[in-house]
Amino acid sequence: MKIPDDETSRVSEEECPGSPDLESVLATESVGNAASHRALLVDATTPLVQVLQLMREGNRGAVLVVSNGTLVGIFTERDVLMKVAGQPTDLEHTAVSQVMTVDPVTLPVEATVAFALNKMLIEGFRHIPLVDDQNRPVAVVSMRDLIDYLSDFFKPEILNLPPDPRVGFRSRDGA
Repeated sequence: MKIPDDETSRVSEEECPGSPDLESVLATESVGNAASHRALLVDATTPLVQVLQLMREGNRGAVLVVSNGTLVGIFTERDVLMKVAGQPTDLEHTAVSQVMTVDPVTLPVEATVAFALNKMLIEGFRHIPLVDDQNRPVAVVSMRDLIDYLSDFFKPEILNLPPDPRVGFRSRDGA
């Protein structure tokens, strides 16, 4: 039995609610296009107090740690929570290299948006450094950057849908 064309297009729209170009953007666009800010770079010897101040002032969730221009680590909000907060740490005299994530997973700037998104989802990253051929940091892409970038390819009607009222709904009897 042949499905009517209008039914085929409806099903297709439900499976891929974005623009028809969304799929090609995921597969062909460079993740470098999605990075919204240049990376904050700090030397490995920079005291934590300065790194935290840079992150706060720049409203950033990560800084890239370099030595001689080459990426050696990343320091993120997660590092603050897991390695600094609640620990007896002297922020003035502790170098970022003591609490950073060493040798982070990186991607080339030319990697596709789909590859970066997949890597971040599978590995649980919120930030991935983008590097050149000599492992010099070029940018950092965040999950928020990717979501913002991809949202440009969705129809406004999709982006403005109200939340599903059935999700999380409890009747008074079951509350």
